[in-house]
Parts: sequence; structure tokens; C-alpha cells
Amino acid sequence: MQFGQQTELSKQKSLSERPKRIPCIGHFVPVFTALLILLSGCASKPELPPAREPQPDTSAAKKLFTEPDFPRLIRSVENEHGPIAGNRIRHWATLVERGKSLKTYEQLVETNRFFNGAQFLTDQEVWQTDDYWATPIEFLIKDAGDCEEFAIAKYITLRYMGLEDEKMRITYVKALTLNQAHMVLGYYTEPSQIPLVLDNLNPRILPANERDDLVPVYSFNSADLWLAKSDKDQKTRTELQAVENLRPWQSLLQKLRGDR
Repeated sequence: MQFGQQTELSKQKSLSERPKRIPCIGHFVPVFTALLILLSGCASKPELPPAREPQPDTSAAKKLFTEPDFPRLIRSVENEHGPIAGNRIRHWATLVERGKSLKTYEQLVETNRFFNGAQFLTDQEVWQTDDYWATPIEFLIKDAGDCEEFAIAKYITLRYMGLEDEKMRITYVKALTLNQAHMVLGYYTEPSQIPLVLDNLNPRILPANERDDLVPVYSFNSADLWLAKSDKDQKTRTELQAVENLRPWQSLLQKLRGDR
């Protein structure tokens, strides 16, 4: 993926003690079949446009991405789902609180490693439905999820730590080595620079131009949708598919409002 230039940041020691498990292998449910068909005809790798210049969060967005009442949430999860699930929420709360005082790259590393400890299972196995986008709370209760859960949980957690929405995009890609669709989180140090990729297919946080195994299709956050640069007809088809596929994202944001 070619997004611009990127500045290398130094690595830091991990805070998370969660054990590593089998990473997500990029399973997408049938609603994304058309996306794979579209990608199969691409002769060259499309390019996403640069991130837009940072804009101030609206009051509604700030409220949406303010961390929940963790003590109340932990009690609720323990009562409904048991002490093990409650303890996962407790570790998440610790990650968020400690993450607020870390440098940006440390926040990325800790968040990426924490959620990559969860297990990959299909939506049918976890939720008995073809397509379900879980909140981080639901993801941690199950300690398992699809690729969407990994990327979304990282995005929301980093928002709770204070990272700007404009610097992050949840990105649909095609994983070339697996020949299937996948989801990652991109972090832009600056709008014109190459993003760092947070992924559970490859646990290393690498700049996008070092991830030749990924072809970007479209990306989004709580405010915007971006399409990969491509020919006009393909871009139109991708836009229609993206709008359809993002309906679960709107449902997830609505659930997130209920977790305040």
C-alpha cells in the first residue's frame, strides 16, 4: 500500500500480559463476497488518499469516545458473565488508564498486543449469525471474534486513550497471501505520511509500504469514508459496496452510545 511518507518511531516494552493465541486469518462473511470478486480483477494495487487534516472533535464524538464507567461495567459483566469475563474487562480498564500516560507508539503497541491475545472465530461460531460487529465489551466477554472485532476494538481503545479520530482509519484490505478479505487499523502520524498498520495477521506494527501482502479497498472512522484510488468505474462499485457494508458500523456506534 502506498499512502505517502512515514516517520519511524521507536519500539517500547509491552504492558500487556495476555498470552498470544491463533491470530485472525481474515474470515469475512458472505456480505463481503462481492468485495472479493471486485478485488480479483485488480491488476495493480490501489492507493488510499492521504488522511485529512485533523479537525476538532464535536461534543457528540467526544462523548461517544469517552471511556465507560469501568467499575460499574466490571460489576455488571461479572454478575452476568462470571469472574473470568469480568477480569478481562478489568485488564482492559487498566490498559486504557495506563495508556493515557504513554507515548503514542507505546499506546499502539500495547493495544495491538492486548487484543491480539483473543481467539479468532467466525460470527457463526460466536454469535450464530452470518455478520455481527461486536463492541469491545462484547468481544472481551467472548474473548473471541472475527477480524472486524480486532480492528474495531483497537480503534475504540485508542480513542479512549486520547488519540485523535482523524489519525486512525479502520481499513478493509485484501490479504494477498491468503487470497481473502481482511481488516486492519491504520494510524497516521501526519495526514500526508504512510500509516502504521495494526493487524492480527502480522503482529508486528509496520508501515503500510512494508505490507505488500495487503491491498487497500476502503477505510473509515467515526466521521468519514475513504476509497482506494482506482479507475472511475471500479471506484463507483467499491463505494456502493462500502456504504452497504458499513451499516453494521452504524449499528455498533449506536450500541456504543448505550454503554455510556
